[in-house]
Amino acid sequence: MRIVGIDCGSERTGFGVIDTDGRSHQYVTAGVIRTKASEPFERRLKKIANELREVLVTCKPHAVAVEDVFHAVNTKSVLKLAHVRGVALLLAAEAGVTVSEYSPLEVKISVVGYGRAEKSQVQMMVLSLLGIGQEFASFDATDALAVAICHGTRYNMPVAVGERR
Repeated sequence: MRIVGIDCGSERTGFGVIDTDGRSHQYVTAGVIRTKASEPFERRLKKIANELREVLVTCKPHAVAVEDVFHAVNTKSVLKLAHVRGVALLLAAEAGVTVSEYSPLEVKISVVGYGRAEKSQVQMMVLSLLGIGQEFASFDATDALAVAICHGTRYNMPVAVGERR
């Protein structure tokens, strides 16, 4: 199964693509879509949309996994994050790809085994799980790969009787 993980942000949106059977994961590609805070927000959303669309068209995923909105003190930041998530969800729907959403806590537990792990710990585990020998320039790409890994491991887990997926 090919999964695109997306770590949404209005200045930096990370994406990571893996192939997985639920137990072993293989790195395909990852990167960061960067926008300038000085640009009008609608242009930033357009740039994010155009580049994410290219990732979806090029990589042809079976699923998209997006990190859920977290609670923050700054309401304006959360609203901008929600707009970017909306773009990602729309693009996945246009591509006909199923979308799953995971909280930061779920992602960290799935990848590191500890819900309060630091970004550097998440990065270290992502690099280890994917057999990548060098760090990425930004945590945004490894966070997106972590979201994809989380989906890969959870999606293929047996579902308990009566539990909904």
